[in-house]
Amino acid sequence: MDMGMGQPPKYSAGMWMRFCSQPPPPHALWIAFAVLAAVTLLYFLGYYISMQQCTQERCRWLPCKPTSHEPNSPDCSRPVAETTKRRRLLSLDTFRGFSLTLMIFVNYGGGGYWFFEHAAWNGLTVADLVMAWFVFIIGTSVGLAFHAMTKRGVSRMQLVRKLAWRTVVLFVIGVCFLNYGPADGPLSWSWARIPGVLQRLGFTYFVLALMQTCFGIKDLDSYQLGNWWASVRDVLLYWPEWIIAAALETLWLCLTFMLPVPGCPRGYLGPGGIGDYGMYRNCTGGAAGYIDKWLLGENHIYRHPTCKELYKTTQPFDPEGILGTINSIVMAFFGLQAGKIILMYRQQPWSILKRFLIWAILLGIVSAILSNFTQNKGIIPINKNLWSLSYVTTLSSFSFVLLGIMFYVIDVKNWWGGQPFIFPGMNSIFVYVGHSLLGSYFPFSWEMKSPASHTELLLQNLLGTAIWVFIAYLLYKKKFFLKI
Repeated sequence: MDMGMGQPPKYSAGMWMRFCSQPPPPHALWIAFAVLAAVTLLYFLGYYISMQQCTQERCRWLPCKPTSHEPNSPDCSRPVAETTKRRRLLSLDTFRGFSLTLMIFVNYGGGGYWFFEHAAWNGLTVADLVMAWFVFIIGTSVGLAFHAMTKRGVSRMQLVRKLAWRTVVLFVIGVCFLNYGPADGPLSWSWARIPGVLQRLGFTYFVLALMQTCFGIKDLDSYQLGNWWASVRDVLLYWPEWIIAAALETLWLCLTFMLPVPGCPRGYLGPGGIGDYGMYRNCTGGAAGYIDKWLLGENHIYRHPTCKELYKTTQPFDPEGILGTINSIVMAFFGLQAGKIILMYRQQPWSILKRFLIWAILLGIVSAILSNFTQNKGIIPINKNLWSLSYVTTLSSFSFVLLGIMFYVIDVKNWWGGQPFIFPGMNSIFVYVGHSLLGSYFPFSWEMKSPASHTELLLQNLLGTAIWVFIAYLLYKKKFFLKI
């Protein structure tokens, strides 16, 4: 995921070409994995020993709280703040923190390995996963949070004010702080980028939260049993939201495949430049690129798309553009569906897991049909730049699987407390903004002796990522959680 800044990427295109053209030395990556595995093993070993010797007095240093069934004994299996009155869904915090941690590593360079770089156009790499996971998590969080606030008696007008304020703050932070860097000089409207990561997240949150405010159901218990449609009530009870989501996807499909774009064939989904034998050089992104340039202007969208080097494109293209934001909302809607499943079947964890699996399979089948099991030859290829429908269904399928696994391991079996990912997951705004603003400064970055070396860059990126996880841990210990 790009960091949203207006300046070129942190490392030059030539440097990345050298990284990708040479056979990557596997030993650096394997050593890093071995070290991380050893640290993880030592952590859990130490944690297990501490649990065996745990008493009320000796566990004060651990992030634990008394269990409900044994009020005088500490539960050290999960890092829940002592002041927490309601049990959090720790798997969701962990999933958010895992996505954010991987996002930081990718944004800092990913060690220069190609699979930690965004795909030039069609296809998927590790870097293409994290933004979509984050969007999915937004939907799940909206479902759980707004239901809880409604149960507490928060009025719809209060909810609207809250969601509007959060959207404005995210948009302002994205435009004024993350869309440019020190190398750009004073911010000028003549070239300021309008779309961006936080802007997309903010608008996606706004639409999902507004839908949930208008159509959310306060008393779900009255719909638990006794109806023939009880097994699919998590879908049927929210039919207005499904109509809105279907309308949005229909709009995306119509604009993508039917909007006339000057000089380009209708429904063009390619990168332009020398792609497609150079027949559509100025058609990068088809309708998505055309709409952004028409509504925002070429000077206000991203000027360094991932396809620029490989396909020799000359047109700007914004991966966080207007048309892709429609599918971002649809992606978050699938996350919202996960939240509804958790709420409706909260006393039946196996029902939650079965429904997660069913959704993952259904969405995976849709992805296979749309992409035709290929990178470029399907009806709608998997494409993160366009946020294509197949990209949304594929990453939603992955998200249901990952959240389901974490839910089972963390919230059902209590085998893992989510450490260390839960710490950045509970302070995601602070960590994301901080890593974006400070990424080019020491100790997160320094001038390398061997710019073409994977080893030094991998060390730099892992260290920078680990520092932010540690900062999040310290903030957690201080009970500091930045909220908007």
